[in-house]
Amino acid sequence: MVCRDDVPVVTGPVGAGCPTLPILAILLLYLTQEQIAMGKVTTMFDIRELLRQLRAQESERAIHRAMGLGRPTIAKYRRWAEQAGWLDPAKPLPSLAEINARLQTTLASPPPQTVSTVEPYRAVVMQFLERGLEIEAVYQRLKDDHGYTGKYLSVWRFVRRLNLTGPVVTVRVEVEPGAEAQVDFGYAGLVFDPATQTLRRAWAFVMTLSWSRHQYVELVFNQTVMTWLELHRHAFEFFGGVPRKVVLDNLKAGIIQASLDDPQVQRAYRECAEHYGFLIAPCRPATPQHKGKVESGGVHYVKRNFLAGRDYTTPHHHLHHANADARRWVQDVAGQRMHGTTKQKPLNRFTTVEQAALQALPAEPFEAATWKQVKLHRDCYIVFENAYYSAPYRFVHDQLWVRGTAKTVQIYRDLELIATHSRAVQPGQRQTELVHLPPEKVAGLTLTPQACQERAARLGPKTAEAVAHLLAERPVDRLRAVHHLLSQAEKSDAVRLERACARAVAFGEISVRTIRNMLKNGIADGPTDYPPTKPALGWPRFARDAQELVPVSLPR
Repeated sequence: MVCRDDVPVVTGPVGAGCPTLPILAILLLYLTQEQIAMGKVTTMFDIRELLRQLRAQESERAIHRAMGLGRPTIAKYRRWAEQAGWLDPAKPLPSLAEINARLQTTLASPPPQTVSTVEPYRAVVMQFLERGLEIEAVYQRLKDDHGYTGKYLSVWRFVRRLNLTGPVVTVRVEVEPGAEAQVDFGYAGLVFDPATQTLRRAWAFVMTLSWSRHQYVELVFNQTVMTWLELHRHAFEFFGGVPRKVVLDNLKAGIIQASLDDPQVQRAYRECAEHYGFLIAPCRPATPQHKGKVESGGVHYVKRNFLAGRDYTTPHHHLHHANADARRWVQDVAGQRMHGTTKQKPLNRFTTVEQAALQALPAEPFEAATWKQVKLHRDCYIVFENAYYSAPYRFVHDQLWVRGTAKTVQIYRDLELIATHSRAVQPGQRQTELVHLPPEKVAGLTLTPQACQERAARLGPKTAEAVAHLLAERPVDRLRAVHHLLSQAEKSDAVRLERACARAVAFGEISVRTIRNMLKNGIADGPTDYPPTKPALGWPRFARDAQELVPVSLPR
């Protein structure tokens, strides 16, 4: 049985030899196409997390409790990582792509087993348990008397599923200095927001160091991923260091989907954990007592002691005043109290022992990022936080991943980075890379009178003159017609278009239809010295004499 701060966690029969249930942690955002089943379904993200735990010198027992992986699986991955040279802390962690490439060539996926090997001995096992035998004794009797060839862990899992009941036994869990912090949110009531000049619902974020019980408290108006990551940064900077593990409830900002076997961790939170070097340990669903140090001695204590009787609902007492008061309260009140469990002052325990045991802060603070799964629409744009970003058209209708920071937006297809944009500064803005669009569609997107005039000038002076005349016509817009005319000439023969435009200008018949007909009928291939040269002075204007044109009077 395991509990934290004297709160029961796991129940089971006394004397049944039942080990505590493992604390499952850190299974990630989505399963890749290649799932690797080695005692437990894992992903490349899980393996990367396992590498982090092994490089941190965590024991197989600790990894088993944190990630729910069997020890044979852990041992097999340890040998696999050693062969690749990935357990050296001095070297950077391999990328997901490197892990994926090595997995495809070195590890196979055995079919999962769905029926326990102990099932044929169910009746025998029930008899043994009714007689009070421990699981280890049951396993030994099955081997000796019934020829069972399976493993002890299979018998243990089978017995745990029988739903036996017994008296509740608790064991207090204490950790080493700097080993763990617990985090949680608690409702803080209505607080005045100076930005919107309105009352808003607020939450108190509390991070408690498990050994010293020293705390960090900050009030916020939301529990989004970005806020969650920023609060971790503020807490670590307040403590001046980072614990080796963070225990959290199944908050949406940290855990996408709570599950006994497969809690799915936010990718952004995993990036934060890798940046600061802490391990993520989510509680099992519906078991907040697993983080009793922050649940009872943190959030509840903040509500009863700090928030009780304080009013932050006016323009003169708002969110900023609440957080400034919280900083002083943590140091002067919560930090100076005699803690009921440790019988010591939390601030004194922190400054004299635990602060030095924390991991050092990285050189650069973490840049918070938001991950979101999106679809690339047929216009070659994805929608991310009310703005539009282009991606290569070959991925239209595919599900993609977006990673957004304060300055950039990156688009991924599985593990491949396919596009990077600057962050849009206002809703509805479009960030476009022309190479992402189909080539035949790019010209239409960049179609402007100035662009058409520049194209015409490159083809010839008469073409430029004709195009300038066509674009100046009103009220009909000739832009698209001119664009098609120039496009055809650029693909076939620009010289013929220049000749046709020269004839059209000379005769004063400048129209798209006239020019197109001259190209079609071959008139553009003739001489261009039109209209003909005027006759010289002194030439007769008429072939007949003028007298012949005088009307003759007929006799009456």
